[in-house]
Formats: sequence, C-alpha cells, structure tokens
Amino acid sequence: MEKGWLNLEDRVVIVTGGASGIGKHTVQTLAAAGARAVIADLSVTTGEEQDGAWCVKCDVTRLEDVKAMADAVVKKYGRIDALVNVAGINLPRLLVDVTGQRPEFELNEESYDKMFDINVKGMFLCTQACVRQMLKQGGGVVVNMSSESGKEGSQGQSVYSATNGAADSLTRSRAKELGKYNIRVAAVAPGILEPTGLRSPAYNEALAYTRGCKVEDLSTDYTKVIPLGRDGKLDEVADLVTYLVSDRASYITGTTIDISGGKSRG
Repeated sequence: MEKGWLNLEDRVVIVTGGASGIGKHTVQTLAAAGARAVIADLSVTTGEEQDGAWCVKCDVTRLEDVKAMADAVVKKYGRIDALVNVAGINLPRLLVDVTGQRPEFELNEESYDKMFDINVKGMFLCTQACVRQMLKQGGGVVVNMSSESGKEGSQGQSVYSATNGAADSLTRSRAKELGKYNIRVAAVAPGILEPTGLRSPAYNEALAYTRGCKVEDLSTDYTKVIPLGRDGKLDEVADLVTYLVSDRASYITGTTIDISGGKSRG
C-alpha cells in the first residue's frame, strides 16, 4: 500500500501480536503507508526494530505489562493514534472426546481459560490502556481482529469461536460508548486464509482430530466452499485494517467487516 492516499504519515499505531501472522503483515503494511507502527508482542525485545516498526515486549494478559507498554509508546512518540488488537490463540478442542482416543483434545479449564485470557481479556486490557491516552488526545481508532467463526461457529473450535463472538460484541458496545469522544471501534473477521507459521504440526493434528479426519485431508477444495474460489491472503487483511485505521474510514464504527471471499453457511 502506497503512502499518501490514507494520510497515515507519522500516525502511531500499536499492533498486538505484531511479530507474526496477520499482525506481522499488518505492521508491514502500516509502515509502508508511512505510519509509526509499534509491535507489542511477547516474542520481541523492547527497543529493537522489526519490519520498520519499534518493538515493546508485552504479555497482553498482564495488566502491568499492558500499562507499561502504553506508557512506553507515549514516552517515545507522545501519542497513540490507533490500536490493532491481533494477539490471539486458537486451540482446537472437542467439547467431549466421544471416541476417547485423544483425551488431550477434549476441552478443559486450562485451554478454555488460556483462549479467553489472551483473546478477550488481552483485548480488554490493551483497549482500556490505549483509550485512556486517546481520550487525552481527543480521538483515536481501535480495530479488533475477529474471525468468521465468531458468526458461523466452527466444529472443534467452539471456544475460539466464542472469543470472536465476544470480540464482535465488545466492538459494537465500545463504539457506542466512545463515539462521543471521537474514538472509532471496528473489527475485521477473516475467513479461511493462506497458511502461516502459526499452523504448527501440533495445531493441525488437533484440528484434524476434532474434524474427524487425517491431517493430510485437512486441505479443502476452496471452489466448493468459497465463492471466490481461493483462500484469503494475509496482505488483504492487512490492507483492510490499514484502511480502517485511516481517516478514509472516518464513518465506520461499531461493525465487524467480513473478509472471507463470500464464504458463509449458505
């Protein structure tokens, strides 16, 4: 995405989970558009630079980490113009392992708590910390990463789907709370995307078991389930997020935008 049209030059945009996957592509796209992108991630070292962005080490589930991250960004740049909540985790689990062959892939408190802590609590803590600064500045933007599964549901991914349903609901409610303060809140819900490094063999093994198939059978003929006939690209999601962060999207708030190639239950 080229500089200029979006007028993002020098806008300070924090991307949680910005060191990999969708977050990494979003950081790269924002930087290319001229924004001062900040990577907030557990895997980085505070003060280093990656993909043209400044890094802050942050565990989004820890209040003290999140406060320190927001303070560090304000200390360096003087403001926070936008927050993109990408940090999240998906642990495929069955409600009940009916066959009893892989009990480790049955939902338990640990996996339930981990998904809600990162996907929902992390989003809450980061949004609260950044909005406090946006209120001082007179405005800002929050973009939440959701998923098509939050609306459609997903076999073997009920809790992950529930966290994304929560993200959609939080987006709508916070947009109503914050609109009067010139703060927009929107969400993006990708469908099936190209593989990333986050799709580990362990993840694929769990997903295949919850779907009742072998790992090698996970690949889908996308022409049968997606009207556009292909999976989505990470850069396509990043482009949408970058647009939403900009003033070109100044009348978009309180909504979740699907980016799924037309895929739906129908």
